[in-house]
Amino acid sequence: MQIFSLNIFSTIKNNYFNDFFRGFKSGIPIALGYFPVSFTFGLMAVNGGLPVLLTVFISLSNFTSAGQFAGTSLIIANAPLFEIALTTFIINIRYMLMSLSLSQKITSEMSLFKRHIIAFGITDEIFAIASLEKNNISFSYMLGLIITPFLGWALGTATGGIACSILPAKLQSAMGIALYAMFIALIIPPAKKSKASLVVITSGVLISSIIKWCPFLHQISTGFRIIIATIIASSIGALFFPKGEEEL
Repeated sequence: MQIFSLNIFSTIKNNYFNDFFRGFKSGIPIALGYFPVSFTFGLMAVNGGLPVLLTVFISLSNFTSAGQFAGTSLIIANAPLFEIALTTFIINIRYMLMSLSLSQKITSEMSLFKRHIIAFGITDEIFAIASLEKNNISFSYMLGLIITPFLGWALGTATGGIACSILPAKLQSAMGIALYAMFIALIIPPAKKSKASLVVITSGVLISSIIKWCPFLHQISTGFRIIIATIIASSIGALFFPKGEEEL
């Protein structure tokens, strides 16, 4: 009986670590892709006047790319708290839908605490990998899949923040041009591969530009400009490119 119990325990332990390392390996390409993006975020935040430690804390407590960029930009601009909260909510609301989708694939015995950990770590890329799993998703697999990109995101933020903080003042002020170049490099590849992405990106840019330069609309604050552009551009993408009909 004792040998039988030990065999069961050993099997469970092996399955746990096998799932964890399988998820860990799947997360490595995501981490490598996150590093330059979070490096850019670290540069932007510290260049805007935020301390390095606070910048890293933002990445550790949020783990969202677009939401962090938008929210931190509003913090630097001294925007009202309501505007910051609403902007990040609109941008990050998609994670609620992703979490609901993945909740159909997780094992039924998973505790509420573990579900919260998984929900915190859901990003677009992690969701894409996890949704491809044919069997039920275990907590150990999701933990391994999340922890690698999370570490890559935090490390990239710290590296970018430290790099910006030790640069001379003239170079720090010049980093704005480099940031624009990095942002362009992030959106061009998906726009080239996907017609839907191209339309959504172009729509967002045009709407934001109209609000910025139109005499009657330019008084709208940066946060609400982002909210309006995001909602309209996303609606255009959903209307003209519903899931399953996108032309690549």
